[in-house]
Amino acid sequence: MTAPLVSLRGISKSYGQIHANRDIDLDVAPRSIHAILGENGAGKSTLMKLIYGVEQPDAGTASWKGEPLALASPADARRKGIGMVFQHFSLFETLTVVENIRLVVPGKKSDLAQGIRKLGRDFGLEVDPLAHVHALSVGERQRVEIIRCLMTRPQLLILDEPTSVLPPQSVDKLFETLRRLRDGGVSILFISHKLEEIRAVCDRATILRGGRITGHVDPRDHDAHDLARMMIGRDMPQPMPALAHSGGEKRLEIVGLDHRPDDPFAATLSDVSLTVRAGEILGIAGISGNGQSELAALISGETVLPREKSQRIFMMGRDVGALDAAARRRLGFAFVPEERLGRGAVPEMSLVLNSLLTAHPSGLLKRGLVDTARAKAFTEDCIRQYDVRTPGSETEAGALSGGNLQKFIVGREIMLSPKLLFVAQPTWGVDIGAASAIRRRLVALRNEGMGILVISEELEELFELCDAIQVIHQGRLSPPLVTRDTRPEEIGRYMIGAHSTAEKVPA
Repeated sequence: MTAPLVSLRGISKSYGQIHANRDIDLDVAPRSIHAILGENGAGKSTLMKLIYGVEQPDAGTASWKGEPLALASPADARRKGIGMVFQHFSLFETLTVVENIRLVVPGKKSDLAQGIRKLGRDFGLEVDPLAHVHALSVGERQRVEIIRCLMTRPQLLILDEPTSVLPPQSVDKLFETLRRLRDGGVSILFISHKLEEIRAVCDRATILRGGRITGHVDPRDHDAHDLARMMIGRDMPQPMPALAHSGGEKRLEIVGLDHRPDDPFAATLSDVSLTVRAGEILGIAGISGNGQSELAALISGETVLPREKSQRIFMMGRDVGALDAAARRRLGFAFVPEERLGRGAVPEMSLVLNSLLTAHPSGLLKRGLVDTARAKAFTEDCIRQYDVRTPGSETEAGALSGGNLQKFIVGREIMLSPKLLFVAQPTWGVDIGAASAIRRRLVALRNEGMGILVISEELEELFELCDAIQVIHQGRLSPPLVTRDTRPEEIGRYMIGAHSTAEKVPA
């Protein structure tokens, strides 16, 4: 049997009372693509940080090609031959590709540019070394990150959720690249929650649950349901069926909206139109950075239109373009922002006080003062209904994991019983079991007559949730595409701008 490239034995890591990794044994074979699977909080990120030298273990040993391995920093890891591409890219947008790579890889610009072009040809990672990063697509930026790692000559490449920012067509190209890298002698650790992708590209999978390894499997021998069961320790519930509807009253209508933000790096919105009706979920797909944040700010009331341009956004039949967020909420609007900390919750405040941020009109105030008992009861009900893992309602929001904080914020907004619910990235960072519960609840609310708008970068999520999907690309929205009549590849073509937004596809 071939000796492992990297081997971990008895690795443990704790943060106070939290045991992130417990007694981990892991072998990564040469020339392999090895998946690390697990729920949010299972210990995947911690384990990768230990392998890459960001953190050091409390106990256990590691070896590299049979020799003891101790890494004090990522620079140590790179010198050994370990590279990592993080989920959120670390490129300077105002620099060129070669200038970004030169920050990590020493050398003359001309020599580095030549190396970039050669790697691009060899591994299907073509990118212009002289292009400025701000002009590149998300897929091209990911290629730059991978090339930067490859120029340090890694023998082990760690990829953290590499497909989360890519349209379907770019995912296929990435997988071709990974197979070529493997065949060229590079081992790959592939962290993902997309089970079908793991089955498609990985030779081996290690499953983490609660910081412990629960199994090592060949993912090609198991279907997605088997892998999900191993991850969460139980069968996944079936998606909530959507009831047939004939289209209710308009809860949100945007008509020909144009908006140029003050921020020169923000996306300009052009001729944006959409309608969300009662008893309907409309999804907005798109690659990050194409205007989702700017559109969300206009819908939520964070950005208010000048009065002369206000008649573009309507909620429950009212012109709300010039109304602030509080006024829109009084009409029956609720909002789950993409950014949990700072916009969805204040990290230094307790969960009870965070409930008051948006739920105070729901009987939590008495004569202008906080009704402490009611506020606490509301918060504890939210914690219980949405399985928020927390020591109690007085815990600071910043002490919760990202997934648990997301469950709290989603639960808080749903408990307001709004007429119109707007959710940005509803299950971002939430484990597979909790994500399923949130999606089922959204469909149930839709069946009860709520109008729901969802922005998500997860196509699978949008196809499970939505009656229709519109795609945002460079600040323009596609026509609505009826979900049951649309293939993911069709959405993907809109995501990369291969369709004209003038095409009419009736919803």
